[in-house]
Amino acid sequence: MNASRALACVSGDSNSSIGRVQTPTLSMVCARFRENRDFVSVPYWQLHVTLSKDGRLCRFFHKEDFREKTQADAAFSRIVPGATGRITKAECRRSDRQPPLLYDLTTLQKDCNVYHDMTAEKTLAVAQSLYEKKLISYPRTGSRYIPQDVMRTMQELLQKVCAMQEFHAYGATFDLLVLNNPSVNDSKVTDHHALIVTGVAPSGISGDERAVYLMIAGRMLEAFSPPCVTETHLTEAEICGMPFRSKSSSVVIPGWRAVFDRKEDRGEDESDDNAACPAFSVGDTAPVSGHGLAQRKTMPRPLYTEATLLAAMESCGKDIADEKAREAVRDIGIGTPATRAAIIATLVKRDYIRRAGKCIVPTDKGLALYDAVKDMLVADVGMTGSWENTLLQIERHTLEPSTFINAIVGYTRKATTEILGITVPVTPVHSRPCPKCGKGNVVIRAKTARCDNTSCGLLVFRRFLNKELTDSHIEQLLSSGRTKLIKGFKGKKGNSFDAMLVFDSGYNVTLAFPDRKSSRKR
Repeated sequence: MNASRALACVSGDSNSSIGRVQTPTLSMVCARFRENRDFVSVPYWQLHVTLSKDGRLCRFFHKEDFREKTQADAAFSRIVPGATGRITKAECRRSDRQPPLLYDLTTLQKDCNVYHDMTAEKTLAVAQSLYEKKLISYPRTGSRYIPQDVMRTMQELLQKVCAMQEFHAYGATFDLLVLNNPSVNDSKVTDHHALIVTGVAPSGISGDERAVYLMIAGRMLEAFSPPCVTETHLTEAEICGMPFRSKSSSVVIPGWRAVFDRKEDRGEDESDDNAACPAFSVGDTAPVSGHGLAQRKTMPRPLYTEATLLAAMESCGKDIADEKAREAVRDIGIGTPATRAAIIATLVKRDYIRRAGKCIVPTDKGLALYDAVKDMLVADVGMTGSWENTLLQIERHTLEPSTFINAIVGYTRKATTEILGITVPVTPVHSRPCPKCGKGNVVIRAKTARCDNTSCGLLVFRRFLNKELTDSHIEQLLSSGRTKLIKGFKGKKGNSFDAMLVFDSGYNVTLAFPDRKSSRKR
């Protein structure tokens, strides 16, 4: 029995097996969920003062946060009426932020999730459709670079992108004769180069296809645009014998950030109180126009979204202890750009993880499996790095393939033995007496409700006419033979309607509709 089949035995569901790459991904989701849930916030206090200069205000924060309220109150009381601040440091630094590289599949999936709320699986399907329509290059690529021969066609392609309505304003300022080229590197192109448009004019495509196409076309403009120039102001002051600091930044020359002109690209931040902070020089003094004490609390690392999970899967090798294995998996991670979406989709389909808004969280079944295998070989992402390192040696003819095969056989035996040696109780959601046979109990699970009396056969599917039934719906059906009115069923033609679910004489689930006459009277 292989490890995947053994995991099916552990989960108690022969249709819910997960394999070598799904298990580490599940482990990452479960570990982050537990860390977030069990996190205990610790309060701290921030002391701030406002200095005034030439009618303009600038907020300064004490250099250290206070962990004790008594310390914070003592510092607050030191700031007396009429206090002034003396500037001890004033720096202004300009920096160039180079444009992002072209898209590979994973970075496209991450951005489509952030900006268009698309799942990784959906993004891949849309990109594949655009490729089949000859609008973009091969989408299942892991490279973010193009070779020199493709670069020779870039000016013409970018000219067509600039002519598009969405990029016309930026295109009017874009110098096609001076292209930035950090994305051009023959040595870093793998089997397929980065994602680019082909120059074929898009027409008759869906809204999702249009959105993904614009992401790829816009990224091309970004990748070959000038850097974004920013200014960072760092000012320090001494106020009533205490050190304070103010830091602000602004975009001086937007460069590539002007392509999409997103709020975050313009450097706008609602939390930045110093967006228009006056310029100070060392030795300046300024009156304190106000001060305050704000209580904050430490926050846990956020739950994974599809975008951050994809990023974690891509970079998970950085935590591997073995240096050679870490180097081998550095640019690989869990899965490949073409398979990461399928890994997430498989875990969702088999009820190990679920989407809660934009977040990805484990199900009870996923947590149970994680607890059972988290310390085993099958959940060790470091093993992937070790394998990649070994395969690299085979490629360089410094290791015989038979040595690797023998190691895989040994791994499979050990991993399977570990898995078969554990038992994970599969606890049903809950159960109710069976209304059909009166002898068994109907066990309500994630996808079905089934009588545990094998001779009974009562079965209710959780999904009915594209509508997901809640536990309450199923309990109503089992206790009284009918549900309350359920809204949002969809017929074969896509029309939406409201109805009740009832058992017929053979305890099959069927639809029932409210009496229209009595409804009008009411």
